[in-house]
Amino acid sequence: MGVLDGRGAVVTGGGRGIGRGHCLALAREGAGVVVNDIDGAEAQKVVDEIAAAGGKAVASTDDIGTREGARALIQSCVDAFGNVRALVNNAGNVKDRSFLKMSDDEFMDVVRVHVHGTFMCSQEAAFRMRDLGTGGSIVNTVSAAHFGNFGQTNYAGSKGAIASMTYTWALELARSGIRVNAISPSGTTRMSATAKIGGKVVDLPFVDPALNGPFVAWLCSDDAAWVTGQIFGTGGDRVLIVEQPRYGTGMFKPGGWSVADLQQHMKGVFGAKLEPFGLMKPPYPFYENPVKPEPPKAE
Repeated sequence: MGVLDGRGAVVTGGGRGIGRGHCLALAREGAGVVVNDIDGAEAQKVVDEIAAAGGKAVASTDDIGTREGARALIQSCVDAFGNVRALVNNAGNVKDRSFLKMSDDEFMDVVRVHVHGTFMCSQEAAFRMRDLGTGGSIVNTVSAAHFGNFGQTNYAGSKGAIASMTYTWALELARSGIRVNAISPSGTTRMSATAKIGGKVVDLPFVDPALNGPFVAWLCSDDAAWVTGQIFGTGGDRVLIVEQPRYGTGMFKPGGWSVADLQQHMKGVFGAKLEPFGLMKPPYPFYENPVKPEPPKAE
């Protein structure tokens, strides 16, 4: 007996890496899993692996970046397993380029998969969860890149949008018994092999991508019925809460602030409190003067 017996689950980008780990963990806990991936051969490998272990799964190559594909994907879960009780939005892509060099296509190709795909798959799943009266769990995928990461305007911006959508959907879907959370996973994958920090590719230690799966399976279970609107850092040996944006240090003046007032008080109040930013969050470096721009480089 597993904590997800009798439940249909969908995992996008489930053919490799972190998504494959999600599929295996959900199936081990009794869920019937739709393994969605643009690479049908890889999706089928995961289906076969689940079947060999005694689980239930079907493959899907539906395009999550289209409304028709998202609708067909969710319907395939209902057709195969009688319901859809869990959706894990894991599919993603990267097209890194510094901001001033990024093309419209490079920006929109990433937004289409991450933001639009997450939106459409989640909406289609929520329609069915609501109409079936079963409730359910939606698990989105964000990244520490949404703290800010050089060369990833498209990817970091998409992950920030998904974080905000997670909070919003948790509020709106609670009345239908649908919980919405997100993970910021860690794991060594084809995508992480191109990871850059400060614009440079970094050689990261190996982290088994399958180690995110058990947390996702738990998050989809009734034992996690008290958890919604949250983002967790998962994978490796960690479970961390990713803190939500919030107001911090402030100053108040009846009647509002003039420019002269701000000149007088800003540095005294905020001078040592400006937020570090970026993936590695170094101490705020700009107190004296802005960094001088580098001269343009030849393409």
